[in-house]
Amino acid sequence: MISTLVWGTGNVGRAAIRAVAAHQGLALTGVLVHNPAKVGRDAGDLAGLDTELGIAATADIDAALAAGPRAIVYAASGDIRPDDALADIDRALRTGAVVVTPALYALYDHRSAPAELQERVSAAIAAGGGSLFVSGIDPGWGNDVLPLLMSGLGSSVDVLRCQEIFDYTTYDQPDSVRYLVGMGQPLDYQPPMLAPTIPTMVWGGQIRMIARGLGVALTDIREVVERRALDETVETELMGKFEAGTQGAVRFEVQGIVDGSPRIVIEHITRIHASCAPDWPQPPSGAGAHRVLIEGRPRIEITVQATDEDGNHSAGGNATAVGRLVNAIPWLAHAEPGLYDALDVPLPFGTLGRNPSA
Repeated sequence: MISTLVWGTGNVGRAAIRAVAAHQGLALTGVLVHNPAKVGRDAGDLAGLDTELGIAATADIDAALAAGPRAIVYAASGDIRPDDALADIDRALRTGAVVVTPALYALYDHRSAPAELQERVSAAIAAGGGSLFVSGIDPGWGNDVLPLLMSGLGSSVDVLRCQEIFDYTTYDQPDSVRYLVGMGQPLDYQPPMLAPTIPTMVWGGQIRMIARGLGVALTDIREVVERRALDETVETELMGKFEAGTQGAVRFEVQGIVDGSPRIVIEHITRIHASCAPDWPQPPSGAGAHRVLIEGRPRIEITVQATDEDGNHSAGGNATAVGRLVNAIPWLAHAEPGLYDALDVPLPFGTLGRNPSA
C-alpha cells in the first residue's frame, strides 16, 4: 500500500480523499487543511462520506511531511495563489514523494513551460528523488488522452475540438467565478482568466500535447473570446445574486494553428445561469458536459457527463479529473524520478476497489 497524503480539502480535495480511500493500492495516511475549523475533523467527514476513515485533519505542514508519505495529492488551489502553490509543491517534492496536482497550469505540458519553472521543479525532484505529474481539473483527460484516443478511430482528422460546457448555478467557488472569470461583473471589467495570453498560458500546453500526439507542427496559438450579459437578474443556489446587465456567460477558444487554420481547438462555454446565451452549445442535460468533436472521416462526437455529491456536475468533473491523478500514483511510484505529463503517464484501467462509504 502506498501511503498517501491529501493536501487541501476544497472541491478538489474532497474528491481526492474519496479516490485515495477507495483505491486498493493506496493508504490514506494524512490530510492537510488550511482552515482552523477543519483541524481535528475526520477525513471521511471532510470528504462527505458516511463513514469515518480514522485520519484527523491537521494544519501542521512540517509534521505531515515529516511522516514521510510516499505520495502527495496537492489539491489546494493555484488559481489565485500560484506562487504559494509552487512553493508548497517544491517543498513536497524535496521530501522524495510522488506529487500529483492540477495546480500548476504551465506544467500541463512541461516541455513548453518557462525555463525558470522547469529548473526549479527539476531541482526539487533531483534533491528529493520524487516525481511530479500535473493534469488539468477542467478535466485534463478531456483535453489530452480522450481526444487523442478518439483521433485513432478514423481514417483522417480535419479539426479536433474539445469543449467544456458548464453552468455555474450550483458551483461553490465565488472568488474564481466572480473575479477570475468575471461572472456578475460589468462587461468593461477585465477578468484575469480572459486577459490576453492567459487562456494560452492555461490551455496552450494541452494544445501542444495534442499536436505532439498527432505528430503535427503548430505555427501559432490564437485566442477568441466572446462575453454575454444577463438579460435578467438571477439568484444562484450557493453564490447569491447576479445582476442583469453584468456578465452572465463567456465563450472562448484556444486555437492551435496548423497550416494557417485552427485545427486543434479547446473551447469553454460557461454560464452563470442556463437562460444566458441559449444559442451557444448546451449540455444534453444537467449543468455540464465535456465534449470532443472530431471533424474528419468519419465525423466523431462524444459527450461525457459525470456527477458526484448528490448529482452535482461540477463535483463529478472534479472527481474524474482527480481520478486521473490519483490512479496515476502507482505507476509513478514505480517509475524513475522525473517530471511527467499526460502523454507520459499511461491511463490505467479502473479497479473494483474499496468503497469507503459502504
